[in-house]
Parts: sequence; C-alpha cells; structure tokens
Amino acid sequence: MRTTLQIGLKKRAAGIMTERPGGRLDIGRKLLWVAAATAAVGGPIVFGLMNASPSRAQSQSAPASNGQINAWPGSAASPSSLKFEVASLKPSHTDERSGGIRPAPGGERYVASNVTLKLMIAVAYRVKNDQIAGGPAWIDNDRYDMNAKAERPSSVEDLHVMLQNLLAERFQLQFHRETKELPVYALQVDKGGAKLQPHEAQSAGDPWIDVAFEPPKMTWHAKFAPMAYFAWRLSLMLDRPVIDQTEIKGGYDFDLAFSPEMRGAGPAPPDGTLLNGAPMDTSGPTIFEAIRQQLGLKLERQKGPVGIMVIDHVEKPVEN
Repeated sequence: MRTTLQIGLKKRAAGIMTERPGGRLDIGRKLLWVAAATAAVGGPIVFGLMNASPSRAQSQSAPASNGQINAWPGSAASPSSLKFEVASLKPSHTDERSGGIRPAPGGERYVASNVTLKLMIAVAYRVKNDQIAGGPAWIDNDRYDMNAKAERPSSVEDLHVMLQNLLAERFQLQFHRETKELPVYALQVDKGGAKLQPHEAQSAGDPWIDVAFEPPKMTWHAKFAPMAYFAWRLSLMLDRPVIDQTEIKGGYDFDLAFSPEMRGAGPAPPDGTLLNGAPMDTSGPTIFEAIRQQLGLKLERQKGPVGIMVIDHVEKPVEN
C-alpha cells in the first residue's frame, strides 16, 4: 500500500536533494532526505556509471573545450567530439520544487525537468553538491528544463560527456579543480572477504541500482555495479564522499537492505515514532552495518583526497 509519505517523497525528491540537511532532523525529514537522495539516482532520476574520486593531490586547469574533471574511460570518440545533435534548454516556468534529470531509456536522449544548474553539474561530473564551489547564487535557485537528443543511440558514459559539453556551450561554464584533504568514507573489503556475485551476462549493459523504499526500510538492487559506481551512489546518501579502496574489478549484482537511520545524518529518532499514526519499526541494520553483513565490505572514516570543482565563469543561457 502506498503511504502518504511515499507519495510525498516522489514529489519532493529532486528538491530535497539540492539541500544540505543541517541541525536536528526529525524522523519525517530524515526519511524524506534519505529517500530523496537515493531516489535521485535510483528511482525517478537515474544516473549512469560514474568515475571514482580524484586521486592526484594537485590543482589542474580544465580544458577550455569542455571543462571536464575526468574523462570517461572506454569511449571511442574524444570527449570534445561527443555532442548532442539537438538540445532544447529553457527556464522552467513552474512553482513546483520537484523535478529530475536522467538519461532516457534507449540511449538517445538526456532529459531534465525543473532542475538547477548546480544539480546538472553534480550529475554531469559525478560530485556531491558540496564539492562544487564558487559561482553566483542563481546556479542554486534558477531551474531549467532540458531535452537533448544524440545523433545515434549511445552509452550512458557518452551521454554524460555530451551533457558536460552542453553545459560548457550553453552556460559558458568554466572551472578548475582542486584537491583537498577532507573527511571521507573509505569503502574497503572487510576482514572476512567480499560477498559479491559477479555479473555473468555476456552483454552486461549499463550499471544500474534500483531503489525500493517502504518506510522505514530501503533496498538497493544492483545490476553490473562496479565498486566505483557503488561508492559514488553511497556518497549521495552519506555526509561525506566515499572513496573506493576495495581494488575489486568488474561489475556485480547484489541486494542491500537497510534502515535509513544513518549515522552522520542526524540523531536517532525516539522510540515509538509514528508513520501515518501507526507505530513504525525503525530497527534493522544501518547502511554501515548492512554493507558489512550483506556485502562483506566496510566504510572506514578517515581523511582523503576530495576533488573540489571551483567555478571560474558561468552565464545564464539564452532561451531556445
């Protein structure tokens, strides 16, 4: 049965994702934030394969042609040549705070509805919002609709590069990157060894993680998920970036079930928390415990190199 909370989550997912939770969170806001952060990459708005965090501790200038932080691996064409055949980008004229951005099924389109430029940048360059520094206030507030079509069906990886190039062309986006030592979670193999099932299909397709959320329980269903992608997805839920240190290669199928009462996301709720007037069972493993028990991995708190994207120049696009 769909609850009022579940319906509200679908409407508010993208809006909550662009906010940083702060202070004390009651169970309602905490569940909304956790589910929205997850849904934003596994439900209504889904992102493809992402690279791992930067490892070189030095500042670099971005290429003027496309401003990439990292080039996509395995692409046959050079990044600067990967562009959408046609693309519509215009301000969103709605008072709603919901929206989303994702590659559309079929590999030919990238679509966005009522999203900020900062969210588009975060998706295109696989970073958390708080890894984007600088820029005017409107990149957090103004919202846009986008419908971009590739010349032919393309991989999710190539569609992300096309999105990077589109942002550089339409928003005149220029930036440089810096690497800082900041608090991170290191994704590592636990002492008992990893409990992961390799994806055995000859044609694996694009990595994917679907999310099922039945308050207060959440389940991730992963298909052909590399550990770097898994780490990036975890970063969106947690209070600091996640760096893949597993050294595990390839893509994996797995389920991860947990209660989204996460350390680092605020204080635990009081006993007897209610959902739609009924007692809610908030027991069950946290995401930290579930990763260890179900996947044979662990998240270790430490400091590590975190890539910071510093915006040097950006302009509002001309509506087309």
